[in-house]
Amino acid sequence: MRFALCLDIVNHCNINVLTFHSDCNINFIINIYSDSNQTALQFLHQNIINLNNTIIMTGDFNIRDSNWDPNFHHHSIHADNLITIADSLGLKLSLPLDPGPTRFADNPQDSNSVIDLVFLPSNNRGFGQHTLYPDIYKLSNHVPLIIKVGIMETNIDISTRSISKDSEAKKDFIISLTNGFSNLNSLAIRSKESLENLIQQVALVFKTAWNNHSKLKHIMKHSKE
Repeated sequence: MRFALCLDIVNHCNINVLTFHSDCNINFIINIYSDSNQTALQFLHQNIINLNNTIIMTGDFNIRDSNWDPNFHHHSIHADNLITIADSLGLKLSLPLDPGPTRFADNPQDSNSVIDLVFLPSNNRGFGQHTLYPDIYKLSNHVPLIIKVGIMETNIDISTRSISKDSEAKKDFIISLTNGFSNLNSLAIRSKESLENLIQQVALVFKTAWNNHSKLKHIMKHSKE
């Protein structure tokens, strides 16, 4: 599984979009930092993006709201924009298994807050609730959020053909190529059509020799080749 950072989908310094392939689908993970002016959310709200296969949206949203912070008894209009964006991606707010603050205040006089959030698919494709780990934060005053993803074991049967090095099959393959090429008439090339016809004959020689002398192999997860 290979992840890639996509700058061509969302070009914003505070929004990172990662992609990876699974079951022939392209999936997206979105990480957001929204500053005190909510510029990242405003950008997403004004620029509708088609990321239907988003499996996680997370980040520091800098929004205190009673929907996710039981110690905060007010509602923010920015929270409505955030929920609207999540809904457009088919995501819903994930509540942690062990609720608590996600950011510890620098000033002891200030209260801790819940501003780091996770949004997961509404159909919950293998995702459990996320967990807070307040005991392992060190260089940041933000609590790490951990999400466990269930991955089903699958056997993918991949078939391929090959010829072993220094084998009799390799010698026969070379002989078949030599004989096949010797029967081709390269002097008959007089036009574009005749050239294309010769190219097709060369390809046929390769294909026939390969199919006759190569061996079909099935590659499983425990295969050594």
